[in-house]
Amino acid sequence: MAAPIFERILLKLSGEALMGDQGFGISPQMMGYVADEVKSVVELGVQIAIVVGGGNIFRGVAATSFGMERASADHMGMLATVINSIALQDSLEKKGVETRVQTAISMHEVAEPYIRRRAVRHLEKGRVVICAAGTGNPYFTTDTAAVLRAQEIHAQILLKATKVKGLYDADPAIHKDAHFVPHITYMHALERQLKVMDMTAISLAMDNKLPLVVFDLNQEGNIRNVVLGETVGSLIDNGPDGPSDEKRGNTP
Repeated sequence: MAAPIFERILLKLSGEALMGDQGFGISPQMMGYVADEVKSVVELGVQIAIVVGGGNIFRGVAATSFGMERASADHMGMLATVINSIALQDSLEKKGVETRVQTAISMHEVAEPYIRRRAVRHLEKGRVVICAAGTGNPYFTTDTAAVLRAQEIHAQILLKATKVKGLYDADPAIHKDAHFVPHITYMHALERQLKVMDMTAISLAMDNKLPLVVFDLNQEGNIRNVVLGETVGSLIDNGPDGPSDEKRGNTP
């Protein structure tokens, strides 16, 4: 059996990914599927932290369009991520995966506060750590929170789960002639303003040379395949200074 090439990863899940085929809320079937995918990685001995979005329940940016103050809207979005995190924790523990939820907003009756050293200790003990409530600050997306947490816990790579194969040069849902981009540098992603992650998140990843993989969550086994070094989705890194194509399982 192939051995994983990463010891510690961070998985970024959007709230929309948890809806499944529903238009709103949490799909029990999708939550169970995600739990199975995460469990398959844990069983390889890989340490995994997860940052979950809240767009399936409430989107702060969208709320500002009808007059809500941005800070209030963002705080509501953070609370939505806590709901998703608790649901994911329940699904994982039903599969026998020990899990801890840590939140950037204090709510001791619900979850642990996010403390970096405690999070790392949980990971070392084989527990999945779900980081909720973003950064705890308005005006920052959960994408930025994911990169921040990945840096803090010294994750070797960040996996961004989406509903499409990976990165495209245009929105494939709108532009049928959009081209798939298997590999791109941080700078080119910023210059072309590709919308896979917000610009702050990509800039922070670039500053710290954190490789990003954008992949299709609905393709069974994709998370496991990434940690085993196979080519999955799109890679965003520093080019020659990032993980080599050979390491990801590519052939020239």
